Amino acid sequence: MPELPEVEALKDFLTENLVGHEIVRVLPVAISVLKTYDPPVTSVEGHEVAAVRRYGKFLDLETAEGPHLVTHLARAGWLQWKDRLPSGMPRPGRGPLALRVALETGAGFDLTEAGTQKRLAVYVVQDPQDVPGVARLGPDPLADDFDETRFAGLLKGERRQIKGALRDQSLIAGVGNAYSDEILHAAKMSPFKLAAALTPQETALLYEALRTTLTEAVERSRGLAAGRLKAEKKSGLRVHGRTGEPCPVCGDTIREVSFSDSSLQYCPTCQTGGKPLADRRMSRLLK
Repeated sequence: MPELPEVEALKDFLTENLVGHEIVRVLPVAISVLKTYDPPVTSVEGHEVAAVRRYGKFLDLETAEGPHLVTHLARAGWLQWKDRLPSGMPRPGRGPLALRVALETGAGFDLTEAGTQKRLAVYVVQDPQDVPGVARLGPDPLADDFDETRFAGLLKGERRQIKGALRDQSLIAGVGNAYSDEILHAAKMSPFKLAAALTPQETALLYEALRTTLTEAVERSRGLAAGRLKAEKKSGLRVHGRTGEPCPVCGDTIREVSFSDSSLQYCPTCQTGGKPLADRRMSRLLK
């Protein structure tokens, strides 16, 4: 799933390639991708793109004197830029293509989604806050006003495990499964530690790990073309998706805890005092 760093890089890429250009055609190939119907998706046609913004994991294309085209790529969605879009009408039901946006230059992008779980979402709204997922977002962890005091205030009273708290978009916007693993590894913290149980020192370490991990990921992605962002994300991850590999910090074997629809990875030596976590849904440290 694209998370804050990749969506931030996409925002920068699209700002360079879309702003000032006119959207001449929007072709929804998979109707399921459209989550709003008024205004219609065609209402962005004939308008220039005035700005591209990011809200958590949402991308917002603001048109001049027109509505916003807001996208959430979900777990398996992606944006594929094309300097020259194919001619002709795409055929629905063939392949991963969900929606195509064409510019007056002949360039544009495709929104695609792999797999059978169709969660890619496109909204056409007058205000991004009209999108429920945007309206409920917590603060952006890379915002200038997101300091350690604010972070500590968010965690105060949180009786959830810290892994779940970091992934809650209404608490902190933009962090998903992969970067929460990376942040907790950098902070040397168990994913199942209760958020409210963190000491001031642990909170400070976690805040530093959060900001540093996301900032470094954004910097690695900055300036890359959209097609290279997935590979860059994977290459920069130290523990997530690396079950069975040696930890780059201590050399211990990276382990995994599996859930019904996801998994997490961690280093026992760095994060749990050398004790492996029980690999069952209601996981806790083995005794």
